[in-house]
Amino acid sequence: MNYETEYKKKLTTAEEAVKVVKSGDWVDYGWCVCHPVALDKALAKRMKEDSSLNDINFRGGIALWQPEVTEIDDAEKRITWNSWHASGIERKLIDKGIGYYIPLRYSEMPRYYRENIKHIDVAMFQTAPMDKHGYFNFGISASQMAAMCEISDVVIVEVNNNMPVCMGGFEERIHIDDVTMIVEGDNPSIGQLPSGKTSEIDETVAKFIVSEIPNGACLQLGIGGMPNAVGSLIAKSDLKDLGVHTEMYVDAFVDIAAQGKITGVCKSIDKGRQVFTFAAGTQKLYDYVDNNPEIMAASVDYVNDVRVVSSIDNFISINNAVEVDLFGQVASETSGIRHISGAGGQLDFVLGAYLSKGGKSFICCSSTVKMKDGTLKSRLLPYITPGGIVTATRSNIQYLVTEYGMVNLKGASTWQRAEKIISVAHPDFREKLIGEAEKMHIWKASNKR
Repeated sequence: MNYETEYKKKLTTAEEAVKVVKSGDWVDYGWCVCHPVALDKALAKRMKEDSSLNDINFRGGIALWQPEVTEIDDAEKRITWNSWHASGIERKLIDKGIGYYIPLRYSEMPRYYRENIKHIDVAMFQTAPMDKHGYFNFGISASQMAAMCEISDVVIVEVNNNMPVCMGGFEERIHIDDVTMIVEGDNPSIGQLPSGKTSEIDETVAKFIVSEIPNGACLQLGIGGMPNAVGSLIAKSDLKDLGVHTEMYVDAFVDIAAQGKITGVCKSIDKGRQVFTFAAGTQKLYDYVDNNPEIMAASVDYVNDVRVVSSIDNFISINNAVEVDLFGQVASETSGIRHISGAGGQLDFVLGAYLSKGGKSFICCSSTVKMKDGTLKSRLLPYITPGGIVTATRSNIQYLVTEYGMVNLKGASTWQRAEKIISVAHPDFREKLIGEAEKMHIWKASNKR
């Protein structure tokens, strides 16, 4: 079949393509760096010119730039941004009343689309250019994209020549036969998410964790200073034959691979492949994953599946937390009623890593956070701030790590847990935490002070 002929038939401008959007529609922008640019700009322009175009629901996640449709006049009255996982940009949209979070277990997202959402009016997102077989690669965001496209009445792809092509074989592409319209954008640079500088606290936490990682381990790292510090330390370590099976692929993996420490030879599945469901980082990462046969992009219902994760020996999961209480409950999505990010795959990997033969799950955080007035607030609290959401329950947490140490909470009763958690709290808060533990009847007179 001559796919070039089909391509020309479906090729249109962003301005023409967005005319399919109607008041009351659900418009899906996909995931992270796949969010559209030219189409978003054209739709925002149309909405500015046509005040009757209202009540449009957008769906996306981990926005690395502010969608232009959220910047129109009276945006809070005319649109709603629905986020699967809030970035700092989306957090501000939520604060303004424009955005709302969609609670999820990330591994279930494709099923949410196919069995629960069931219908989308328009899907528009960035892809890599069409290949000779008629496929548009989803680039570095396989995630839920295939399922999203399956239930969309209209699918508009915005081709970006800068989008890396990530191989895999698990719902990482869409065929031209399933595309309604094609738009050739302005080929902007792919949105970047630098890991940021690591602090002394990050490096201290990293040392505790790296000491627990064996040769041949399979790694899952989140985003942020601490996972990045772990990656940097691994790159400088003597560890070898490491594997990668991670929700999010970050710059740290590129650094570890550059030192020859990632081979994947010990993996029981996807041997020799670095597996992920989406990626975000710097240009260094995008250059590395592009058409790299060692890389495997796959849908999130495969990558984050507890059964898949647990089948990989020596699986090491490292995730962050906003708060941890004295019962061992982990809040990673909110601080009280204020939304921060999202559940993502934390629970999936906490469960899967512990079920893995030789696997270990780490929840890490700094012991304190500095408030706007310069005072310190403990992240380890008697109980989760009222209104806060528990991401990983007390029965799931294994290792808790702060700059003051690492404790294993598996098998510990409530008084043992309280003692262990307080032992890694900031010294300035320990006596107060002990007092609160006593009030909650989870502190024994024989506990260490």
